[in-house]
Amino acid sequence: MRIWPQTLLPPVVTTSLYFLIFGALMGPKIGTVRGVEYIDYIVPGIVLMAVINHSYANVVSSFFSAKFQRHIEEMLIAPMPSWVILAGYVTAGVARGIVIGGIVLLIACLFTEVRFAYPGLAAAMAILTALLFSVAGLINAVFANSFDDISIIPNFILTPLVYLGGVFYSVDMLPSPWARVSLANPILYMIEAFRFGFLGAADVDLASAFFIVGGLILVLGGWAWLLLSHGVGIKH
Repeated sequence: MRIWPQTLLPPVVTTSLYFLIFGALMGPKIGTVRGVEYIDYIVPGIVLMAVINHSYANVVSSFFSAKFQRHIEEMLIAPMPSWVILAGYVTAGVARGIVIGGIVLLIACLFTEVRFAYPGLAAAMAILTALLFSVAGLINAVFANSFDDISIIPNFILTPLVYLGGVFYSVDMLPSPWARVSLANPILYMIEAFRFGFLGAADVDLASAFFIVGGLILVLGGWAWLLLSHGVGIKH
């Protein structure tokens, strides 16, 4: 909140352009997708895209800054276990991701009437997704040796996976074999499960989506804890 021009203002501008260009201008020409107006279809994807990007960015930038400025040493000499450090950074990432997602949702209300078919399910997937990418951001920061290193994964891996994860289209619209290839993208399952909370319909099985997200959280969370416990990228 202290540096809101860097954290809160950019997503307001970016998502407003998404809703204006794709929703208000192009949406009427595209028509409906899965029986709903195009702008209503893309709202969940844009909201979760903001959650993913900002939960990841918060942790990777703050943890690497702690390494770069050497004040992470204060945490290392304190009687504080690794899981507390992990929980602190991840909670911060989840908080920023959810706050940004809420702001994007409010912006969406300016362009269309946002409805929830299953609000609890949508909230659960948003929190789990923010948790997953917060942990992923910390792992990125542990291995990063420069500010360039913390931008490689977001620019060349995360962004393509998000845009190809069904934010702006349905998998059913893709020709073979790209529809099957898309099913290998884990972000597709997150977006579709989150979209189910809004529209009551999805292109993937919900149980599979929650299983994939939960499994990735356990794997990456355990890996992050081991890295912090052994001081990888911190004590050397």
